Amino acid sequence: MKVSRTVTYAVQALLQLSVYEGEGPVPCNRLAREGRMPERFLLQILRDLVNSGILRSVRGVEGGYRLARSTDEITLEDIFEAVDSPLIASVPPLDEMPDNARETLMETFSGIAQGVREQLRAVRLVDLLKAHQAPASLTTN
Repeated sequence: MKVSRTVTYAVQALLQLSVYEGEGPVPCNRLAREGRMPERFLLQILRDLVNSGILRSVRGVEGGYRLARSTDEITLEDIFEAVDSPLIASVPPLDEMPDNARETLMETFSGIAQGVREQLRAVRLVDLLKAHQAPASLTTN
């Protein structure tokens, strides 16, 4: 399975926001600078996270982003679905492939996709925070 840079940046930004929880909204430029992420790309990711209900945005001079849900309610599945294409199995129609072979392939890939979704659902943002105990790269400027 290939994890996109979009998902990686989304997780990084959410970990940063988790560390800063309680300090008020964090501006995109701060997240980008401290996480070494391209600001324009990160802005689109943050919008997707807001649209999916994972983040809240606050407008104004003191504005920025903050978590909309607690870290124990946000799963990797939530993050993947917010910023990347949904995990679904599809097999393009091939004229040379018999229908029963294509159906078998679809069932196999669907089972794999379901297993991946279950694994992603089992990992919460709080688990990632505990595993890394706020490494210096998340808390330094």
